[in-house]
Amino acid sequence: MAITATDPRPMDRAEEILTTEALAFVEELHSRFAGTRNELLAARSAKRQRVADTGRLDFLPETQDVRDGDWQVAPAPAALQDRRVEMTGPAAPAKMAINALNSGAKVWLADLEDASTPTWRNVVESILNLRDAARGTLSYTSDEGKEYSLRTDAPLAVVVARPRGWHLPEKHLLINGERAVGALVDFGLHFFHVAKQLVENGQGPYYYLPKMEGYLEARLWNEVFVFAQDYLGLPQGTIRATVLIETIPAAFEMDEILYELRDHASGLNAGRWDYLFSIIKYFRDAGGEFVLPDRASVAMTAPFMRAYTELLVKTCHKRGAFAMGGMAAVIPNRRHPEVTEAAFEKVRADKTREANDGFDGSWVAHPDLVPTCREVFDAVLGNRPNQLDKQRPEVSVTAEQLLDVASAQGQVTESGLRLNLYVAVAYTAVWLSGNGAVAIHNLMEDAATAEISRSQVWQQIRNKFVLADTGNTVTRELVERILSEETERLRTEVGDEAFRRYYKPASELIAEICLSEDYTDFLTIPAYELVD
Repeated sequence: MAITATDPRPMDRAEEILTTEALAFVEELHSRFAGTRNELLAARSAKRQRVADTGRLDFLPETQDVRDGDWQVAPAPAALQDRRVEMTGPAAPAKMAINALNSGAKVWLADLEDASTPTWRNVVESILNLRDAARGTLSYTSDEGKEYSLRTDAPLAVVVARPRGWHLPEKHLLINGERAVGALVDFGLHFFHVAKQLVENGQGPYYYLPKMEGYLEARLWNEVFVFAQDYLGLPQGTIRATVLIETIPAAFEMDEILYELRDHASGLNAGRWDYLFSIIKYFRDAGGEFVLPDRASVAMTAPFMRAYTELLVKTCHKRGAFAMGGMAAVIPNRRHPEVTEAAFEKVRADKTREANDGFDGSWVAHPDLVPTCREVFDAVLGNRPNQLDKQRPEVSVTAEQLLDVASAQGQVTESGLRLNLYVAVAYTAVWLSGNGAVAIHNLMEDAATAEISRSQVWQQIRNKFVLADTGNTVTRELVERILSEETERLRTEVGDEAFRRYYKPASELIAEICLSEDYTDFLTIPAYELVD
């Protein structure tokens, strides 16, 4: 076999996942599809440069017939008809997986991507947990003797797994000496071990597909699905995929993405935080009109965000696909109930807007938010499982509206710059320790938070932005000083050992990518080289 695991036993029971047969399947996926994936990643860079030169993106003239065509995606299977509240979170450790499955949500987004550091142990344990969950045997006993098991008094959340994006490698599996494609490793191991069991359970292998930038990337996933189903002898259409529209070029190709996946498509999701990250990244050198205000002040009610979400609902429902809302990342703080109550009211308002706009469900990051989200969607849906019948013929979104970043209310401030640097270091440090879902300031953050934060800093330096609250110009020297201060602040908060192992390297990495002349496309790529 040409595939080699650099560490064949990163944890107990790893041999149950890293079998000869499963690795042969991953090798076959890689040999068939890695070349196209590499070509598509190169095409991303070329397109980004063309857009940077013009400051323009537009709907594709060559796919006008797809947008004008009268077609729909395959009808949803019974298990995915009702998605009014979806819990998100990593599939490892087992305790978090059990809590998500038991949360009362209709769906659990089992995340192997932005909420999971891709240590080799995390990758293998995530697949093991998802296999055990499908078999109904997932359990966990804490060091204190507390037992966690799957509930039997109510339905478990339906699992929709999210593999890594096309851009990430897997350094622990080498194929002819080349790193495997992380997305194909995650999908391949999960599909091989879990797909048939899920079908027996009356469900199926369901996936969230992240970070795509266009319909050709969706076409590649569709080709992977067709091959995989044939490989295991499953009927075509058994797999269902929901695509996260979390990049600005993908927002111009929603119809086309659904069309490419139409036999396997389930819906689209408004991945709001990565979407903001993508806008910054795509237009980072296109001038001041594309500089967003402080991250905390960019609301979903901003005109360019309203255009994005309304177009998503209209496109999905026209095609018979589900429109899934964005993340509510609040974490209840029982020591400060008044803070939690105010946060919950914001969540309620956010979910109410989504439900009234026509979304079929939405995301939450904590089990305590499940009842709030469910209550809001119950009020709109009543006894209906979804609102696919809510068409939005009045919505007409132009390229100019999608790109109207300048209309966002808010300012660029030094306090916002300071917060960005604090959060970027704090998140990256915990990510380096092996935990991709991090609680910061009563919010459950994933990699998108750090990506926005460090990208805003880079862009503000590039544009020499003047800060509204201090009048200072953002320069390398100012960023270096504030980063040093925020790093020292973190040292006092976390202690010397954690600081030495994780926070100091995180600060050095954030300094490197924020201060570099060249923009780093994904923070997680250089960070990945610092984890086991």
